[in-house]
Amino acid sequence: MKDNVMTTWFITGASRGLGAEIARAALRHGDDIVIAVRDLARVPQDLAQAENVLTVALDVTDTAAVPAAVQAAVDRFGRIDVLVNNAGRGLLGALEEISDAEARSLFDLNVFGLIGVTRAVLPVMRRQGSGKLVHIGSRSGFEGEPGVSMYSASKFAVAGISEALSEELAPFGIQSMVVEPGVLRTDFLDASSLSLPAHRIPAYDGTPARATLEWAVIANHSQLGDPVKGAALIHEVITQDTLPKHLYLGPDTLERLRAKLFQIEQDVAPWREKSAATAHDDAA
Repeated sequence: MKDNVMTTWFITGASRGLGAEIARAALRHGDDIVIAVRDLARVPQDLAQAENVLTVALDVTDTAAVPAAVQAAVDRFGRIDVLVNNAGRGLLGALEEISDAEARSLFDLNVFGLIGVTRAVLPVMRRQGSGKLVHIGSRSGFEGEPGVSMYSASKFAVAGISEALSEELAPFGIQSMVVEPGVLRTDFLDASSLSLPAHRIPAYDGTPARATLEWAVIANHSQLGDPVKGAALIHEVITQDTLPKHLYLGPDTLERLRAKLFQIEQDVAPWREKSAATAHDDAA
């Protein structure tokens, strides 16, 4: 509650994991919440039965169905103040093993689903003259890792979209932020959220790409990050007047970010002068 105005949230993929915890955090603060999920039966009872929660059936890859879900939110609550693009899944495997169909299916959800929902919500926010877009990315969205190439590509795309939107929508009073969490103790590494390529190439056995797959089996449900604490921080940040462009979430994310920044400097340093010298001679 701020200035006696209730905040209305539209959260995709909120039947479990981080999305559900963000919804619970908003619910504890008395806000109105729209939970958009593929299967309404999977919405936890504490959320489904809350008076100020609207659940809508929505597969974000069904572009034609998105406007009706957004309109249902506006019909119920009159506005949408925060959009949380949380729906998504993972895909592990060496690039050579992943088919075009598997890669496109991942992008349909992680990227084009996000685009479709955002596109449908933006007219509402522009009419309001305010709004906050929150895109759930990943630490894999700033660092590519072996065996995670396609998932990383999808989350790099999310980060790029969010950064562009933060500038593109500023004239309308709309902010955009990408959240880049590390590993969270959710069902993300279960088969229900994580896909493996149908085609396996034995030559990759014993390589870094396989090591990632082996880690996923061992780490499932013992991940470092606490989704409840993560959701609480996300909620705290979202309720501030100004959003950061990136919210780096979790100690493992911060560790990998330091490694990424170090690697950037290592790559730039030996070629800095020659890189700068590629400008036209008449450039002042």
